[in-house]
Amino acid sequence: MDTEAFFEGMPFASLLGIEVTECADGHAEGRLEMAEELSWNEDELMAHGGVTFTLADTVGGAALVSLVDQPVPTIDMRIDYLSVGAGDLYAEADVVRCGSDVGTVDVEVYAADDALIADARGVYKTG
Repeated sequence: MDTEAFFEGMPFASLLGIEVTECADGHAEGRLEMAEELSWNEDELMAHGGVTFTLADTVGGAALVSLVDQPVPTIDMRIDYLSVGAGDLYAEADVVRCGSDVGTVDVEVYAADDALIADARGVYKTG
């Protein structure tokens, strides 16, 4: 499976502008350039929670795809929002467990100033 092409061709992630920048050996990184349309605040660019969640979910899935070499539908994801996501965002994900049926991934989402804005754990279908 061409992992890079798979994530470049994901319609919803593309719509939001999510780019998976690294994806290998159970680790993935990705970024999102903040745009007015993605903000919940009309006076200042602040990421809507759904945007932050989608970045975490996409990058989390990419980390697992790097191990199983197939699409991994999300079963469940829990996210804690720690701060406002102002400006561009980036995420880093690491696989915690990769089983034959289910995989678990931890994801951290950061603002452009390197402030941790969200912490998530995703569970994905691997088999």
